[in-house]
Amino acid sequence: MKITKDLYQGSLALLTDFYQITMAYAYWKSNKAEQEAVFSLFFRKHPFQGGFTLAAGLDYVIDYCKSFKFEEKDISYLREMKAKDGAKMFDPKFLDYLAKMKFSCDIDAIEEGTVVFPNAPMIRVKGPLIQCQLLETPLLNIFNFQTLIATKAARINLAAKGEPVLEFGLRRAQGIDGALAASRASYIGGCSSTSNVMAGKLFGIPVSGTHAHSWIMSFETELEAFEAYAEAFPDQCIFLVDTYDTLNGVKNAIKVGNALRSKGKEMMGIRIDSGDLAYYSNQARQMLDEAGFPDAKIVASNDLDEHIITSLKGQEASINVWGVGTKLVTAFDQPALGAVYKLSAIKGEDGSFVPKIKVSQQSLKINVPGLHNVKRYYSKGKAVADMIYLEGQEINPKGTVIIDPTDNARRKRIMPLFYQEEELLKPIFRNGKLKYKSPNLETIRKRASDQLDTLDKTHKRLVNPHLYPVGLEENLHHLRTDLVLKAQQMDQASDEK
Repeated sequence: MKITKDLYQGSLALLTDFYQITMAYAYWKSNKAEQEAVFSLFFRKHPFQGGFTLAAGLDYVIDYCKSFKFEEKDISYLREMKAKDGAKMFDPKFLDYLAKMKFSCDIDAIEEGTVVFPNAPMIRVKGPLIQCQLLETPLLNIFNFQTLIATKAARINLAAKGEPVLEFGLRRAQGIDGALAASRASYIGGCSSTSNVMAGKLFGIPVSGTHAHSWIMSFETELEAFEAYAEAFPDQCIFLVDTYDTLNGVKNAIKVGNALRSKGKEMMGIRIDSGDLAYYSNQARQMLDEAGFPDAKIVASNDLDEHIITSLKGQEASINVWGVGTKLVTAFDQPALGAVYKLSAIKGEDGSFVPKIKVSQQSLKINVPGLHNVKRYYSKGKAVADMIYLEGQEINPKGTVIIDPTDNARRKRIMPLFYQEEELLKPIFRNGKLKYKSPNLETIRKRASDQLDTLDKTHKRLVNPHLYPVGLEENLHHLRTDLVLKAQQMDQASDEK
């Protein structure tokens, strides 16, 4: 198949797991397709053993939902599917239903660039059961990856302590779509530019890059290569100095830098891509300073991540700019966020929502029931706790208790009267109509930076971060506990039979 702009052939409705289609069919057969339900998307543990996670991907979700529709090509594909007995897999009337179905859900979500924590809803979907179910896989696909990469980028930028981080992982990224999404999420997480030119075009991200070792090797000498590059780009020369001998490469860069200066131009800096980065950067810094280039930047690359950058900082390496590729765009050492999408309520015959619980032997895997939301409390601009609560539940302004959903002993008393609060789930769609105006990428990136500033530095430690308080409001905790006990009693009664 040719990789072209028409690869996906328009609709992305079939970008889902097959069991979503089979469940959709079973809902339809059971006359449950239009029964209203509520699903919540959340994650259970921070990635990278960190203390925070940075939400990203909402703009992709909005775009997906706006165009959510089964087109004729999708229906034709499903129509040809056969069961094991050779019969058609799906009733033609069901396929007609899918063809006519229009997206009509309510979606509330946490804005991109928001710091988020385990078990709190990132997206809440309310609507016909069949539509909610069909949205599970694409929503998880989008949020899992982009949130993971944005978080990795934020950690790397925290390690760099304000110095520019360039993302250049395109060649190592997980395919074309993964590369574009990673570049976008990396920019949200704080990277200053990308090497991905298409990402620059599509998202307005600044692009950066100079030359590779192949440029140097294509000339008889390194000096000739530098001179030729300076001739082509006199105003943006950063020379890659480690093709042959790093320190000799610095000497050649200085020679060309002097030639540029004689023409009224200034060398921007050098890049080191191999070897002992601490040693060579310090040697290069001394050589550049002594030659009269104190403002020349030293860019470092070579499989960097937040831990290596922290180590180089500790060694007082003379590095001003950090180029990070593979370990950023592949979220190295944690391949997936692990967010899940669970049914939390379904409308009963009386028109009210009935909370639903999934019971597990692992407390970590017991979901939060009901139509719930999350509030963040601030004191003097710093985030102090997140409370997951039932919508419509009155919160005592003079005090309530939040209880960690995975550890009943971990509790915190909240006095809302003395805090500023923010409801984190924002209305995105109502009855399928878009109500949210997406901010531009620069605004999202600024929000991410501001959000990280609201966290105490102990929550942002790369190793053994302090635990940020997130808990169920006590009424929701009691509801969840009661539902678990009831489910266990039902299970025991079934065993006795």
